[in-house]
Amino acid sequence: MSESEIVIVGAGPTGLALSLALARFGVPSLVLDNTDGDVTVRAARSCVLRPDTASWVGALTAPHASVPAAGWTRWSTRRRRQLVHEVELTDETTPLHVEQHALERGLRDALARERLAHVVTRSHVDIIEQDATGVTAHTRPRGSAGPGGPVGTAAGEDDGGDGAAVNGTGTDGGYRSGTYGTGAYGSAAHGSGMSGSGAHGSGADAARAVPAVAGERGRTGARNTGGRGGTWWRGSYLVGCDGARSTVRKLLGVRFAGRTAVERHAVAALRAELPWDEQALLHRELGAGSGAGRKGGVGGVQTEVTARPLPDGMWRLDWLLPPRGELVTPEALLERIHATLGHWYEGDEGSHGGDRAGGAGGGGVDGGVDGGAYELLDTGVYTAHQRLARRWRVERTFLAGDAAHLVGALGVQSVDEGLRDAANLAWKLALAWHEANGVRGPRVDRDALDVLLDSYESERRGAVGARLRAVDQALPLVRRDGSGLRSLLPGGGARTPLELLTDGHLGRGLLGAPAAYRRTPLTPARDAVETIPVDTPSGAPVEDVPVIALDGERGRLRGQLCASGAELLVLLVAPGTAVWDSRHWLSAGMMPELAAAVDSLPLNATLLVTENYPGAAPHTVLVIRPDGHLVAALPGPRSAHLHACAHAIRGGTLPQNLPATRGEG
Repeated sequence: MSESEIVIVGAGPTGLALSLALARFGVPSLVLDNTDGDVTVRAARSCVLRPDTASWVGALTAPHASVPAAGWTRWSTRRRRQLVHEVELTDETTPLHVEQHALERGLRDALARERLAHVVTRSHVDIIEQDATGVTAHTRPRGSAGPGGPVGTAAGEDDGGDGAAVNGTGTDGGYRSGTYGTGAYGSAAHGSGMSGSGAHGSGADAARAVPAVAGERGRTGARNTGGRGGTWWRGSYLVGCDGARSTVRKLLGVRFAGRTAVERHAVAALRAELPWDEQALLHRELGAGSGAGRKGGVGGVQTEVTARPLPDGMWRLDWLLPPRGELVTPEALLERIHATLGHWYEGDEGSHGGDRAGGAGGGGVDGGVDGGAYELLDTGVYTAHQRLARRWRVERTFLAGDAAHLVGALGVQSVDEGLRDAANLAWKLALAWHEANGVRGPRVDRDALDVLLDSYESERRGAVGARLRAVDQALPLVRRDGSGLRSLLPGGGARTPLELLTDGHLGRGLLGAPAAYRRTPLTPARDAVETIPVDTPSGAPVEDVPVIALDGERGRLRGQLCASGAELLVLLVAPGTAVWDSRHWLSAGMMPELAAAVDSLPLNATLLVTENYPGAAPHTVLVIRPDGHLVAALPGPRSAHLHACAHAIRGGTLPQNLPATRGEG
């Protein structure tokens, strides 16, 4: 089998998205899926995607699949009967609420039509071996006997998902136990490890990884390991996306430190007409009748419930529970549902009437309260942990998603963070793959490849670690009367506890905003480029402005990040272009000079034009990474500066004797 594959272990959202993203860059991948390939439908298992992540997923799945999602027009925060905080949301600013099974199904449907990706189901990894040219993984069919006994389905193999049911009712109505959660922090002891790729073919024509005949073992072979045997798979790199109980992480011996049971929530998914159409709500202190009453409070907060719309008239409701409380029975959860809906419908804290639903779980139970009927679709309880893997790269093997971090407290963006891992890692692996294949400009040395691949850990682990530390510092403030603690939270002194909670749920501010990689090693040296200020700092995600391609096609910048398959985007700010036909300005002014400079770059670069960009002067040139983070803002089309940026994101330095453009000395 070919060594040019990138092997991905785990077929949850992170693994599936990574495989699709690699295919956009012309890189083949093999996904080893521990499941049967069927998507488990759990309405109470959902995730919230920030707008830029949702756009990236949409570009990945188009045109063959789509993911149903619900946006919100408003986020409201209430205490007792009072509206205390409200945020208006637009199509551009609203996060999207997605059922995780719908997300996985959309990604799988798109992947099934992708010829550069291949999924092998019922494959459990039990051995990983690395050398200077690649990674070899051994799999056994799920359920077969291995060195440690029969292989089953590892919990968390499928990326877990925000609000995964734990100690909750499954679709069969049965109770089950387990844990679900989040990440850990602190600096990693980091070594560069090996880098580079093995034998390669053309990105479009590279052979898929296929098992060799059992009994043979060589560079491309397999061997029978006894019992029911197994299969050896080899690729240039391997990425563990196999969930919170990651087998890959354990085989690498990477620690997964952090805190256990940071938060616990009871969850219900139901279909109903609530008083807040297309609005999300956080409601505190509904009253003693709302569920567990005052005994259900945490640190003086009597009750807290969050309601978020889902597609097709569905809602997800989350009740905050004591972190280490008793098991929540179906009867107790139904009591919470009736008390909460009764309060919302009638304004009576203790009222609940109508027919009492006689059970819990994913069976589509009908129920009612005074003021409205509802259909109970699914219930569960999940426990949020905070954990962070000590290392995210070990030689040619990487960790991503829940295998690398658990981040479920103060918001439901665990899946979003995993997708950001995939977006960050995909283009770097693709660059390394193409560099080693000799199809992208001048070759770079191993040290440069190490800088490129190590930047995944330094950027993403640093970003997730910062978020986990912020959540740890914010929890005493938002869960108690923490006014005296506010000064301890960096940047949080001006935010009230409820505003901080809102930030976490909406994916913004100190507790939720996308990370800016300000200390990335992939930044050009200050003496190599002249930069100018714009509203987006270097290393931060760019704004989603309208853009025009050179063929005249119009769209949004975020959609181009994935759809184009470009390894670098160059955006020219040119007022007036929005109203002119592209045929008129393609050959005017600085466009020919800039187009020639972009064509000469050692990367597959795409040139786009926008009417304006926040804080940018006319003729500013923005250099943008494939994951949407700004490399630099340049004062015009200077070829040497563009080359410096291109070489920096490859992990290298600027070669000498590059071509200059007019006005460069």
